[in-house]
Parts: sequence; structure tokens; C-alpha cells
Amino acid sequence: MSAPLAQEHRKTANRAGIGAFIGSTIEWFDFYIYGTASALVFDKVFFPELEGAVGTLVAFATFWVGFLARPLGGIVFGHFGDRLGRKKTLIITLLMMGISTTLIGVLPGYDTLGVAAPVILVAIRMIQGIGLGGEWGGSVLIASEHAPKGKSILYGAFAQQGSPVGNTLATVSFLAISQLPDDDFIGWAWRIPFLASAALVVVGLFLRLKVTESPAMARLIEKKKVAKLPLTEVLRSYPGLIALGIGACTIGLSATYFKSTFALSWATSSLDFDRSSFLTIILVANITQIIVQPFGAVLATRMRNWSRAVSVMLLPELLLMPLMFVLISTENYGLAMLGVSVATVPHCLYYAALAGILASRFPAHVRYTGISLCYQLCGTLLGGTTPVIGQFLLNRTGSIAAVICYAVFQVALTLGCMLLLLKRPNHDRLAPGDAGGVAEAGDEEAADEEAAPVRAG
Repeated sequence: MSAPLAQEHRKTANRAGIGAFIGSTIEWFDFYIYGTASALVFDKVFFPELEGAVGTLVAFATFWVGFLARPLGGIVFGHFGDRLGRKKTLIITLLMMGISTTLIGVLPGYDTLGVAAPVILVAIRMIQGIGLGGEWGGSVLIASEHAPKGKSILYGAFAQQGSPVGNTLATVSFLAISQLPDDDFIGWAWRIPFLASAALVVVGLFLRLKVTESPAMARLIEKKKVAKLPLTEVLRSYPGLIALGIGACTIGLSATYFKSTFALSWATSSLDFDRSSFLTIILVANITQIIVQPFGAVLATRMRNWSRAVSVMLLPELLLMPLMFVLISTENYGLAMLGVSVATVPHCLYYAALAGILASRFPAHVRYTGISLCYQLCGTLLGGTTPVIGQFLLNRTGSIAAVICYAVFQVALTLGCMLLLLKRPNHDRLAPGDAGGVAEAGDEEAADEEAAPVRAG
């Protein structure tokens, strides 16, 4: 490739990466503010008839509804993303998220609409879930499929970086309004972050319209090799990959909800933390994630053995996640901040590498559908249920020990499934032409595993 052409390719790849990052940030901001609001205010605004822990549990259940809808978004937008292109779907999903989030900001509460208020809230939350269900896979692929040779994990991490930045913006917005008196916070101020989404969507659309279609998808469209029914093909040919992918995504999704949703509610309702103090703790953890997370993609890119890289990232979490809950339970502000921040490091390193590794296990013509199913089904079954199950275990046992055991189980499940997933063929190496020329320079198990024949999931 000539120098001018290489420079133009790098410029296009950087634009795709930045576009994926900004759009993903906005969509995750929309999704995370709902989680924060469900922990702090939705039980009072939309479920005032239910008191205490029961109201919180029901509010968390509406939070989970968004995850319940995400596989549908992954299926619908995965289908069109694998047939018509990544770019078109990303514009639609951004609009869906922005409009639905803004509608929550103007939705009257139970005192005005009665039971219709929580019903409408759940319906809007489902639309949010469908939008985000289609967003993640497209953002990952528009970045990773534009990447220079050997850097698909690094560029896929652009989309992954949108999650902690979106979470940080959500936390900052609620931290700011939490300084207001309770009557103002519950009465109207909680709506401000939801209404701010409208302005953010305009910025995201401007950037996304400038991004070109990914080379892998453009090539498939040009050669008329797009899958007719991506969902049918991926379920028929790669069912094992889907199952392993669901497990491999687990702690990458659920760790955030252990911290910013369940722990926030637990610390402010059962322990002696006020709203602002624990939001500050979460903010410090989010900033830690923003700083540390990119190094996970660097580590996975530089290490030839991806299995070893994943083990280095995740094994410490088996100890640090329990430590986080123990330090929060001391009700000491400094110790709680230390516990939450340190426990953030392992899973955020892993999250950075997750997208690129998962995408490499599916061929390009069903990749959008494949990775979306893995990620979104995991969100429904394991990620989104985290605060619900955590609150249930806490209500049932009266002890945080049961929640700690559940967290450790999720870490172990993630590590085991990812190690098995890495034994499957890397389609970027086997057929680089189908992935936009993004053949990996260093894969996990160099000779023996990649020499194995391609087999169905």
C-alpha cells in the first residue's frame, strides 16, 4: 500500500473509531442514567405505593426490562446490519435511544397518571433496550472493521470506551442535581439528564453521518455475498459460539451494575452513605475505568497468547470483587472508594479486549448478528438481572455474603467461557479478506489452534 493510501486509510479508520466512541458514549449515557434513576428516584416517582426494599426491587425490574428488549434489537439490527450495512443501523439506533430517553424526561409520575405512568415507563424502556441492542454490535464493527492490520482489538476498544465515559457523564449529571433538596430532586431535577439527551443526539448524528461503511461490509455488498437470513445461519452454524460468547461477556457487563446500581441502592438505603457520597465513589471508579481500560486492548494486542492475557486480567477479580463489598460494608468513605476503584481494574481491562476478540470468532457475513446475540442475551440473562438478583438475595438472606458469592460465580463463568471461546478459529486470520483486511498479527494460541479446521459453533 502506497504512503498516501495508507495515510488515507488511517484517517478513515480514526474517523470511524472516534465516531463509534462518541455515538456509543451517548447511547450508554442514555442507558446508564436510567439505572441511576432506578436506584435513587423511580421507586418514589413511579411506584410510591410500594415502600422500602420492595419498591426498589420493582424499580430494578423496570431497569431489567431494557435488557429484556436488547436481544430483539440485536436480532433486528443485526439482520439489517449484516444485509444493508453497519452505518445505516447506527443512525437509526442513535435516534431511537435519544427520543426514548427524552420522553422519559417528560413523563408524568404516578401522582399524575396513576398506574399508566409505570406502564408507559416500561414501554419506553423497552424501546431504549431495542435501540441499545442494535447499537453495540454496529459500533464495535464500524470501528474494528476499519482498523489497520493487526489493530482490530484496539479499534474495537473505541466503542468499548463509550461505556465508562457514558457512565461517568451519567454519574456526574446525577451528582450535580443530588445537591438539591430532596423535594426538588424527586420533584423535577432528576429529569434534567434525560432531557439533555436530545442535545447530545444531535452531536452524535453529525459525527455518524461522516463515517463511511466498513470495508468488510462494503466488500460483501459489492460481491453480493451478504447472508440472506443472518439469524438463521448463525444459530444453525455457530450455536456453541453463541453460548460461549454469552458466558464470556458476563462480568464485562454485570460488574458495572454491581457497582453503580445495586451497590448504590444498598449503600444509600441499608448503609450509612448519603446519595452524594456514594455517587462520588462511583464517579472515581468510572474515571479509573476510563484511564485504565484502554490498556486492556494494548495488552491483548501485544501478547501473542490471548488466553494468558485474559487470565491475567480476570483472575484478580475473584478476590477484588468480594473485597469491594467488604470495604463498602465498613461504611468508611475512603475504604469504600478504594474497594470500588480497585475492583474496577480487572474487569475494565477485560472489557476493552472483549469486543475485538468476540468479533474475530464470527465470519464477517454474520458477525453483526453473532456478536449482538452474545452481548445482548448476556445482558438480558446475566447483566441486567444483576441488581434484581442482588437485591433479592439481600432481601432473602439479610447478608451481603450471598451477593458476593454470586459476583464470584459471574467472574469464574466469564473466565471459563472466554478460555473455551479462544480455542475456536479466528476468522480474521483464516479469511482476512472477509474482515476488511484486518488479519491479526498475534493471536492467542499461535500454531496449534489456528491450524485446526474451521468448525461450526
